[in-house]
Amino acid sequence: MDTLYSVLRFFQSGGPFMYPILLVLAFGIAIAIERYIYLTYVRTRNKGVWKRVLPLLESGKYDAAREVTLHSDAAVSRILGYGLNRAEHRGSGEDIQMAMEEGLLEVVPRLEKRTHYLATLANIATLLGLLGTIIGLTEAFSTVAAADPADKANQLSASISIAMNTTAFGLMVAIPMLLIHAVMQTKTSELVDTLEMVTVRLSNLIAGAAASDRDTR
Repeated sequence: MDTLYSVLRFFQSGGPFMYPILLVLAFGIAIAIERYIYLTYVRTRNKGVWKRVLPLLESGKYDAAREVTLHSDAAVSRILGYGLNRAEHRGSGEDIQMAMEEGLLEVVPRLEKRTHYLATLANIATLLGLLGTIIGLTEAFSTVAAADPADKANQLSASISIAMNTTAFGLMVAIPMLLIHAVMQTKTSELVDTLEMVTVRLSNLIAGAAASDRDTR
């Protein structure tokens, strides 16, 4: 209870700017949770589809692989679908690669969606904390100017202590949010790298199969 009371007293003494910082924190937590769940879901779905499709591709069963991608909404399915459709129409290796890159351009923005807001919210929290402190100090000096000379030092130190609470709270919100932003960016980059690997792997498999057909002829 003492800890809870201390937290509440710290928050209440910080002034009105503590509330918008708290709102920024709520938005940041909501975005972080949504992005983590979404990226984890995409990663799991991609791995499942790729495990089903890869053996089919390696055995040259492109029609069966395309059927798997058609019945899946995974990000990797869209990219593979573009490449397999172009291969069906006898596209060159370069055409297949370009088709899959087109699919990649559609998928990547969904993976990166809203992640950049975390860094923006961290900056906003810091700036709100500084603004609250500046306004609090301005009010403190105005109040102390009209106070009794004997009490000025005590009142000024107390007012400064309270005004600094907003900066402290802003930093307490901003620092974890920047760390979360870095984690989400890393998670997104790993997914994008995996999808790029898939495009190269499919291109190589189709190119290898085409070369084998020419050799057998």
